[in-house]
Amino acid sequence: MNYLDLPDERIRDVVARALHEDVGTGDLTTLSVIPPDARSEARFVFREAGVVCGLPLLSTVFALVDPALTLRPQAPEGARVAAGQCVATIAGPARGLLSGERVALNLFQRLSGIATLTARYVEAVRGTRARILDTRKTTPGLRALEKYAVRVGGGLNHRFGLYDGVMLKDNHLAILAAQGVDLAEAVRRARAAVGPMVRVEVEVESVEQAAVAAEAGADLILLDNMSPEQLRAAVAAVAGRARTEASGGITLATIRAVAESGVDFISVGALTHSAPALDIGLDIEGA
Repeated sequence: MNYLDLPDERIRDVVARALHEDVGTGDLTTLSVIPPDARSEARFVFREAGVVCGLPLLSTVFALVDPALTLRPQAPEGARVAAGQCVATIAGPARGLLSGERVALNLFQRLSGIATLTARYVEAVRGTRARILDTRKTTPGLRALEKYAVRVGGGLNHRFGLYDGVMLKDNHLAILAAQGVDLAEAVRRARAAVGPMVRVEVEVESVEQAAVAAEAGADLILLDNMSPEQLRAAVAAVAGRARTEASGGITLATIRAVAESGVDFISVGALTHSAPALDIGLDIEGA
């Protein structure tokens, strides 16, 4: 296992698929012009300040392309580094270095971007009780890696999928309401179905619904698209009977006021669906 429990087999699976997609039957340009005995060294350089995330993937990319390549980290995973800092070097056969370059950078830039954005949100709520959560709004096939990047940035993971927690959202509740089942009964049904060891969360849109969900036995109550004033009222109505989570259109400009409402968690879909790739370059020595 790697940093923060990112499984080696998951890394290898993603990297192998990415290399197959990019290199395919062979890197025509490199094979055409670069001699097989040419050797080179390059540096991964952060062009902007950010959080290092993805070193285990870099190692795997180059190991699969050519085991003779050697990656040497110059900064630890999770480090906050300045613009211009070299965070790793790669040395060995030039053909392998060039063929693995784009896949390595794509993954490294993506994960470092998520970790960097997460760290900004975490810093924005420092001193409050609120913790930052991600969502299921992830790139298909890359969820484990993107949620890993959230953890590297200091955030927490919400459920990984539909299989590891109950979350009664507005559409579930709308279908049940059409069948004559109210919110309280929906929570009780979910609790009876999954037992006490599985967390039951319910999405609500009003202070009154929050109180009902808490009374019905929900473990976590998602307070959707509420103002800071409404959030404070909902937290008071829940009165410690469940944990509370704010969600819905929260940005770096608004998150501090949300956190100061007293909620336990704030979920931010933008961590994974809108994080910009960090600007990282691979500079060949002597080029």
